[in-house]
Amino acid sequence: MSARNVYISRRNFMKAGAVAAAMASLGVPAMAAPAGEENCLWSNITPRRSTQYGPVVGLDQGESLVWYGIPYGAAPVGELRWQAPQDPAVWTEAKDCTAPSEVAYQYGSGVIGTEDCLKLDVYTTPNAHKLPVLVFIHGGNNQTGNTKEILGSELVVRDNCVFVTLDYRLGLFGFNCLPAFCSGPEETGNFALLDMAKALDWVRDNIASFGGDPQNITVLGFAAGGRDGMALLASPLFVGRFQKAISISGGMTCADENTSAETLAAALAPLAVQDGKALTEATARRWLLTEDPAVRSWLCGMDAARLAPLMANAGLRMSVFPHLYADGITLPEGGYPAAQYSEIPTLLLTGADEFNAAARWDSWFSSEEAKRFSADELEAAKQFAATYGSALCRVFSTRGSAAVIAARRDAPLYLGQIEYGSSASKTQIPLLGSFQGIALPMLSGSNPYFGWADLSGAGYQAMAEQLRAYLKNFITSGDPNGKKLLSGSTRWQRWTPDSPALLVLDADADHATAQCTAQTETKESLLAAMEADSTLSPALKQAVIENVLKGRFFD
Repeated sequence: MSARNVYISRRNFMKAGAVAAAMASLGVPAMAAPAGEENCLWSNITPRRSTQYGPVVGLDQGESLVWYGIPYGAAPVGELRWQAPQDPAVWTEAKDCTAPSEVAYQYGSGVIGTEDCLKLDVYTTPNAHKLPVLVFIHGGNNQTGNTKEILGSELVVRDNCVFVTLDYRLGLFGFNCLPAFCSGPEETGNFALLDMAKALDWVRDNIASFGGDPQNITVLGFAAGGRDGMALLASPLFVGRFQKAISISGGMTCADENTSAETLAAALAPLAVQDGKALTEATARRWLLTEDPAVRSWLCGMDAARLAPLMANAGLRMSVFPHLYADGITLPEGGYPAAQYSEIPTLLLTGADEFNAAARWDSWFSSEEAKRFSADELEAAKQFAATYGSALCRVFSTRGSAAVIAARRDAPLYLGQIEYGSSASKTQIPLLGSFQGIALPMLSGSNPYFGWADLSGAGYQAMAEQLRAYLKNFITSGDPNGKKLLSGSTRWQRWTPDSPALLVLDADADHATAQCTAQTETKESLLAAMEADSTLSPALKQAVIENVLKGRFFD
């Protein structure tokens, strides 16, 4: 028996999860409660809970409790580096989960993190019992990021829920479509999605011990996490694993598997030459694109620090890897238009100006090519890129995705846009506008963007309260309006192709507003407007489209 055959196959991993989800939907418990712990009100004042793998001790924060770094999978190292996630080793002594765990291996200003990253954080309240569960998938272009993007201590107290945030494999550790790893009929390069499935299984099997309802789980993703959430909606692997979905600044993206494999092979070829696997980079590339088991052995044995720099963050520009692949296993062949989406309520939210920062600080504007244009011309070009890039972003995150989903299922869709900070807003944020991430401080109560924007005003806080009320209703019942709206709030209308309703949130210095309007923008109308725009010279306009806008995830 080969070493590879020792590990569970991806197909069996998926089947096991599907069976467990079906049992759960019928009310069959996945595991028996530990003796004396049948009622989650046991030991309310002690942040100690039992999981299927062993007991964990968390941190008592007064009104809330938190457990950091609970393992949901074994460390994906060695032969497990590009395998479906395995169960962690069982422990008997209480595991100390009182301090934040190390982030998943990634490359920012340098290499940080660990491959032993299949861990999650759980926030709850001392007397929690059968509360809605919110599972968060962080952003970072699937290359960077961690569980601390939203801190749940205030959220669980304020919104009466249990909050789970998870780490998953990033970069080429999470997405690897080389033939040596995913050429078989049961194999996928979307290892990060398998991690998310494993984490959701952990939530289903263990969250009752933390006061959560395993039959009322909402997945919330931001940015790349929102795009991953779209993949979860489209994937047959995730049917029954959660009951509602929220995507903030998400959208639908898939990379071409062959192109991605070629790009990955080109990136790895210099390392192969260094290690004597080939004489030239050309021969190395050809070797890396084969099913030779030696490719697997070499890469699984390589020091992770040599691989991590290949994942340098692309920001809002989508690289062909690491990315989601339409592999016919985790995602259907033909991508999103061919998917049969989970019939669950879905909410899509965006900021009005999510491309502003990317446009203004794009490296092309300081390139030698750009220097042939005047300062005034480049300023106009930045405005052009910000205007059309942001418009394409907000359509991509909302109406564009909604139209694809609605063509394949009937469950409710709700679309929203934050106007606050934009040029059309009652309160403007210079340069940034209604930037990507503007919603996050509304959820967690903290502002990671304090250096960019003052979000402390009464109007912003009133808008945050309003958004939180909608989301609290949604994670509880699947309807943002719930049984009772916050006083003075507008009903959030369902989106349909015939009635493209969009809830727009805004605020002045003191008060918030919410208005449902018809979203008339489409990708086609925006591209036509961009083509007709004459504010730039033809040469500059073409340069901006090719160098700043093209290759982004919405083009």
